[in-house]
Amino acid sequence: MTDTKRRVAIVTGANGAIGLTICKGLVQRGVEVVMVCRNAERAKKAETEVKKTAGSVPVRSEMVDLSRRQEVFDFAGRFGGRLDILVNNAALAPRSRSETPEGIEMEFATNVLGYVWMMRAFEEALRASAPARIVNVASYWAGDLDLDDLQFKRRPYNNDTAYRQSKQANRMLTVAFAQRLLAYDITVNSCHPGDANSTLSNSLGYGGSESPEQAADTPVWLATEPSLAGVTGTYFASRRQRPCEFANDKKAIARLDEICAGF
Repeated sequence: MTDTKRRVAIVTGANGAIGLTICKGLVQRGVEVVMVCRNAERAKKAETEVKKTAGSVPVRSEMVDLSRRQEVFDFAGRFGGRLDILVNNAALAPRSRSETPEGIEMEFATNVLGYVWMMRAFEEALRASAPARIVNVASYWAGDLDLDDLQFKRRPYNNDTAYRQSKQANRMLTVAFAQRLLAYDITVNSCHPGDANSTLSNSLGYGGSESPEQAADTPVWLATEPSLAGVTGTYFASRRQRPCEFANDKKAIARLDEICAGF
């Protein structure tokens, strides 16, 4: 049984370089972690790695394909218990365009809708455990959003452009959900995690100039730092609040929010 006094976190993309290190950072701070992964073999390996630093802090993994709405809501339905922290971190950048079985472009489904579905599916659990926090791992590498072509049906698909678009969307939707959840004592912030060498960065053609520990530092800090209580709707990098050029376009944020709600 979960210790009712122990904070509980869900981390998506938990077997990747940054996600795995976020999980380690949380358990080292006494936070119980549920690791959300897509691949069972990689999940088991990652869970074993996190448990080496967890001591008596509980750690477990769950298999969820975040590009599939039903899987996300099924996970929420069987989750049970408290949830204090949700770290949306999962992302991919496939080099060729593909679609989910539901016909949604894969990068948009995972990187954008996956965040939205997790926030919506776990809202009740977060509200019940409030004060609670959502941390959306975004990026400084953001832009190229086309609200009329979010799934690259008109534009030629390019995984770098699609990734930049998804990270812009993450930052914009952070503002929308921060406003929506403010009354329930749930803060929602986004951040640039740092540039670590990872499967994702390699897919985009980059190696990474920082260690996984450096890259995970800001997300872990946002999830656990006491002085950030009540801070919401903000974008951070290197533990510092940064101006977000996308946060002031209320009309575009509202339209993106409405489009995503339609899925």
